[in-house]
Amino acid sequence: MDILEFLLSIFIGNGYLAVFLVLLICGFGVPIPEDISLVAGGIISGLGHTDVNVMVLIGLAGVLAGDATMFIIGRVFGTKVLKWKVVARIMTPQRYSAVQDKFSRYGNRVMFVARFLPGLRSPIYLTAGMSRRVSFLQFLLLDGAAALISVPVWVYLGYFGAYNREWLLGWVRVGQTGIFIALGALLCVTLIVYWRRKRRDCQTGNSTSR
Repeated sequence: MDILEFLLSIFIGNGYLAVFLVLLICGFGVPIPEDISLVAGGIISGLGHTDVNVMVLIGLAGVLAGDATMFIIGRVFGTKVLKWKVVARIMTPQRYSAVQDKFSRYGNRVMFVARFLPGLRSPIYLTAGMSRRVSFLQFLLLDGAAALISVPVWVYLGYFGAYNREWLLGWVRVGQTGIFIALGALLCVTLIVYWRRKRRDCQTGNSTSR
């Protein structure tokens, strides 16, 4: 049984609560694909077990609750969480250093992009709380803005493809690929802007020193 069928077997019998809880634990770094979980929620709506519009709201609540929990844990306990065994599995010293470097380079925009980076969401949100670089409200606004894009896309995709799994899985692959392409383009633009700003600052500094 693949992960989609497994999630459907849970969701069909337990509805909104099961979807919310699975998305919540996804935010804790548990290796369950968040996008597939949202698609599964959309599928059970397409099959008539739940309302698709309510499912979108449940999806938003679930992903934001999971993300916010990681942020709050980081904010409350600070670097002490790095010594917790459960946290050490998802936040290795190398990964922590890499996330810190991303924050230094790209600032708070990393929290928006993290929503589209499976495997890096939890470390980034945890680090955001630990670093105290951003308030909880700013975090929710950035994460919420990204969730308003990703959650409806995956839920409605599952809803419209509920009776045509082959078509659905094809679009899921297209959607995942499209996200990485868009992120790659965004990263390139960010690097170009950063490089030009750095170059301009250097030129300004040289002109001032003369």
